[in-house]
Amino acid sequence: MPPVFCVIDDKSIPLYRIMWISNLPHFCGHDDCMHEGDYEVRLEQDESVWASREERNGLLQTIEAWQNGDELDEDWR
Repeated sequence: MPPVFCVIDDKSIPLYRIMWISNLPHFCGHDDCMHEGDYEVRLEQDESVWASREERNGLLQTIEAWQNGDELDEDWR
């Protein structure tokens, strides 16, 4: 059975809640920004979680597998 959840920053996120995933790391230039270099994962209702590059790449693979109905190697989660 294909995955339904992914784990990002210790949170189990249902794949169907994900609206889009950033292709570029966040950079705003503020000294106090805690998400520099992270990738934004936008959820429905204007919520976001922040993923590392490894989490983002794994998430993209998971969504593709979910779309295709494929099994997925769960090592990254």
